Amino acid sequence: MTRKVLVVLTSVEKYPDMDRATGLWLGEAVHFVKKVEAAGYEVDYVSPKGGYTPIDPHSLSMAEPVDWEWYQDKDFMNRLGKTLKASEVNPDDYVAIYYAGGHGVVWDFPDNAELQSISRKIYENGGVVSSVCHGAAGLLNIKLSNGSLLVKGKQLTGFSNEEEKLVELDKFVPFLTETELVARGAIYKKAEEPWVSFAVEDQRLITGQNPASGGAVADLLIKTLGK
Repeated sequence: MTRKVLVVLTSVEKYPDMDRATGLWLGEAVHFVKKVEAAGYEVDYVSPKGGYTPIDPHSLSMAEPVDWEWYQDKDFMNRLGKTLKASEVNPDDYVAIYYAGGHGVVWDFPDNAELQSISRKIYENGGVVSSVCHGAAGLLNIKLSNGSLLVKGKQLTGFSNEEEKLVELDKFVPFLTETELVARGAIYKKAEEPWVSFAVEDQRLITGQNPASGGAVADLLIKTLGK
């Protein structure tokens, strides 16, 4: 059986209506990938445009020591520089897909039909669909073969409205992640306090709330796949 996980990263490097950089929140990839690779899984990276994925400089200003280690790892960074295109991905090769966050994803994840198709096939093959923080934007419009939304009726989490307001970016994004998940029938959950690690699993859908939650998503994913 395949032991590969597909990690989805943004291609958006700048807020459309503001002179501020965005991109992948580096720790959300690092903390997840470190754990799944240690558990014996191979990882591939894909993005909506393929090729280079930008790093949100704000994620570096808040980086932990492990993030800096990976940032200085040329092999890892080179892989972020040459991500796959969705057309190059065979869903049958993967047991799970993971949507990493960073604000850029709210523009290029929700309406990407190719990524939705990959996710649906992985899920219907018995695999796991997962996300962290704003990465949940990639889950919003995934429909299963029966036409139902993947998130409808399932417990999940993602970047909360409270956290979006705390970082003062709620007026600069096209939607609030929590609000849109609820609008699609998801049962939204969050930690009692902002910024703490929090992850939820429901019927092979695994989600983390914020940048601190990538490792927790990995833990649940490894446990779920090990069943």
